[in-house]
Amino acid sequence: MQLTGRTRVAGAPVNYGIHQPTDPDIDAEDLLASLAADGYSGVDSGPIGYLGTGAVLTRRLTDTGVGLAGGWVDLRFADPHGFAEDLAALDAALDVFTAVTVDDPRFAPRPTLACPGNAARMARPGTPPDLASALPATAWPGFADRVQQAVDRCRDRGLEPVFHYHLGTDVETEAEADRLLELTDVALCLDTGHLLLAGGDPVAAVHRWAGRIGQVHVKDADLAAHRRVRDAGGGLAEVVAAGGFCALGTGDVDLAGVLRGLDETGYTGWLVIEQDAPAQGRDLDRIRADQHDNRRWLAEALG
Repeated sequence: MQLTGRTRVAGAPVNYGIHQPTDPDIDAEDLLASLAADGYSGVDSGPIGYLGTGAVLTRRLTDTGVGLAGGWVDLRFADPHGFAEDLAALDAALDVFTAVTVDDPRFAPRPTLACPGNAARMARPGTPPDLASALPATAWPGFADRVQQAVDRCRDRGLEPVFHYHLGTDVETEAEADRLLELTDVALCLDTGHLLLAGGDPVAAVHRWAGRIGQVHVKDADLAAHRRVRDAGGGLAEVVAAGGFCALGTGDVDLAGVLRGLDETGYTGWLVIEQDAPAQGRDLDRIRADQHDNRRWLAEALG
C-alpha cells in the first residue's frame, strides 16, 4: 500500500481523556514517551498549552522524536461578535504551531478549525433523524465567510488548516460538510467515527471528498453503543463514556475500506489515531493498552 510512504501516524491527548487544560492527571512528557515507545510519529496538540509552548514544546518533541500533527481550535462561526473575540485564541494556537520544527512540509501542523458545542446537538448527538440543519439557510453565507476568514488567517501564517465536522456541533452531518465545501476552499479533517455516528458513509466520503481531505482522524465507532445512549436520552459525553468510540477494528467503521480509498485517491499527510476517552472515570491502564494496540492494528492494516 503506497499510503504507507505518504503518511505518518499520530496519537492524541483526547485518547487519554484530556479535553480541557484542567483535565490532565497525565504528565505531558509521560504521554509523549508512551506514544514514542509505541511507534507513533506524531501527536495532536490537545488543549493548547497542555504539551507546552515555545521552547518547552520544542524540547519535548525533540526529546521523544515526535512531531506535531496540529490541534483543535473552535471558533464561534455562527456568531459574528463571538467569532471576532475568538480570533485571539486562533492566533495563540498559530503561534504554537509555527514555532515547532518541521522536517517535511507535508507534515506541518494542521490547525483544526471547528465549531464549539451546540447544546441541542450535544444532547442528541448524531442528529439526522432530529434536525435537517442546525443553521438556517440564511445563516450559511455568513458562517462560511467567517470560516474562510479563519482559513486565510492560517494561510497568512504559512499553515494549511482543515475543518473538523463533529458530533454535537453546527457542522455534524455529511450534508453540512458538503455545504461548507461548496461555500469555502477549506480542506476537511476526515473523522471516520464522527461521520459514521452522524449517519454518513466514511468510505464513500473518501472518494467524494478526494482532493479536499487535509487530515484524517482514524477512529472506530460502535453504532449499538450510540443507539443505546440515544434511546436512553444520553448526550455526547455519555456516548463517549459508553465506548461509542472503540478500539480500532472492533467497531462498525470500514477502516480497511477507508484506507484503501485514501491510498487510491493519493492522500498525503497525518493519520491521527483517535479513540475519545471521558475526562472522568478513566482507566489509564486500559487506555495505554488500547493505544498500543491501535498503533499495531494500523501498522498491520497498512501492510
